[in-house]
Amino acid sequence: MKTTGKVYLVGAGPGDPKLLTIRGLECIQEADVIIYDRLASSSLLEHAKSKAELIYCGKLPKHHTLRQEQINEILVQKASAGLVVTRLKGGDPCVFGRVGEEAEHLAFHGIDFEIVPGISAGIAAPTYAGIPVTHREYGSSFAVVTGHLQQEQEDTRRWGALATGVDTIVFYMGVNNLSYICRRLIEHGRDSKTPVAMIEWGTTEKQRTITGTLETIEEVSASFAITHPAIILVGEVVRLREKLQWFQERNTLMQG
Repeated sequence: MKTTGKVYLVGAGPGDPKLLTIRGLECIQEADVIIYDRLASSSLLEHAKSKAELIYCGKLPKHHTLRQEQINEILVQKASAGLVVTRLKGGDPCVFGRVGEEAEHLAFHGIDFEIVPGISAGIAAPTYAGIPVTHREYGSSFAVVTGHLQQEQEDTRRWGALATGVDTIVFYMGVNNLSYICRRLIEHGRDSKTPVAMIEWGTTEKQRTITGTLETIEEVSASFAITHPAIILVGEVVRLREKLQWFQERNTLMQG
């Protein structure tokens, strides 16, 4: 008789519910318990079983509904009770989604688990804004970097390599540190005229995109009151937005 359940660690995609993978949908439909984040579209829960237990564990800067340690323990407790648990995370669970920590905790307790990749917001949000992260004429390399810093003096990332060695840089969770990010890139050799885009609530109906340069984007962001969640994109590929902003144009036509 089965006494231990299973945990699916699922990437819910960047926000548009239609960007969920088929495997992700199967895991939602199978689950007895769904533990979901703030950035996982709530409409995905409509696919859950009618009796499934839904547990919200959304996080905002400096405010966590549940601490990570509590989430880890809930995963173990529910699976140990013989339940199928789906942990639903925005974007891809392996890109700043703490899936490694949760999987380690499950492995330590002998809980069966599966990691289901999702479409990462760092690629999808720029795509919906009309900005491919690579382009033969503008950039053949890109880096994905956390913009969340505990303390500036603890920042050990290689800013020189980022500033001059990567064509396109995608920053997650960097809204509050926008000024610092721009300053560090300029200090380490990036041209202050380098184009920058910020995409708020990417791939959703609330998506907003603003553009500027490393020296102007902070002022532009403040004037539009850009807030979380937002992707910061630095690089020459941002120039393509004017020609390729298909999502905004489609929405304008639909609303017109």
